Amino acid sequence: MTAKPKGARNKRSQGTDVSPASEKGPNSEPPLSLERIVTTAVELLDAHGVDGLKMRQLADRLGSGAMSLYWHVDNKEQVFDLALDSVLKYCGPPQSVQSQDWRGDVIHMLEDWRASMLRHPWSASLLPRRALGPNILGRLELLSKTLSRAGVTDADLNVAIWSLWNYVIGATITRASFDLSDDDRAAAQQRLTGLSEQYPTIERSRLLMDNDWDGAFRKGLDFLLDGLAPKQ
Repeated sequence: MTAKPKGARNKRSQGTDVSPASEKGPNSEPPLSLERIVTTAVELLDAHGVDGLKMRQLADRLGSGAMSLYWHVDNKEQVFDLALDSVLKYCGPPQSVQSQDWRGDVIHMLEDWRASMLRHPWSASLLPRRALGPNILGRLELLSKTLSRAGVTDADLNVAIWSLWNYVIGATITRASFDLSDDDRAAAQQRLTGLSEQYPTIERSRLLMDNDWDGAFRKGLDFLLDGLAPKQ
């Protein structure tokens, strides 16, 4: 890792940006800031994936020197953490009173979570191995509160949270991995038809032709929530 300029951490913690890039000249880029770094990192990740994010490339896109970045971030790992947390911010529907529709609230949270990761496909693979930032923790806290309000006991709450977590991430990765063209799906189904004696059930259901990803996600989520619904 490139060494950070001496004293940079203390100067950041005092809220004083003394980096050369903080001064904006008449024809220069906007001042370098943590917000610009994160926004630009997300753009690079969207374009090139996790392996394509390099600190030198990030600095070039920002119009600054690589050393200037270290006045704002400790290393590339922190850039990953900040970029991931920024794209998973949840802005739920405005509510003047506490909602009584716990199921609708959970569905909205998880569909929004999935949509956020599909807009930024790198996030689904990155999430399980990064530090959890305030936006992600806020999602989990809100989800936990909603399930608790619905009657999920503390003894079952962690299992419920991780089951939903696994479902959302798995569905997102599957959707991104199987983004095939109509021709590719038809060819795969045709090959499966030729093997119908070995695989009669999935051939009959035309599994490889089914591309209703949104519908499958919602129906599968209903299956999970049915198991979490309070028993009458």
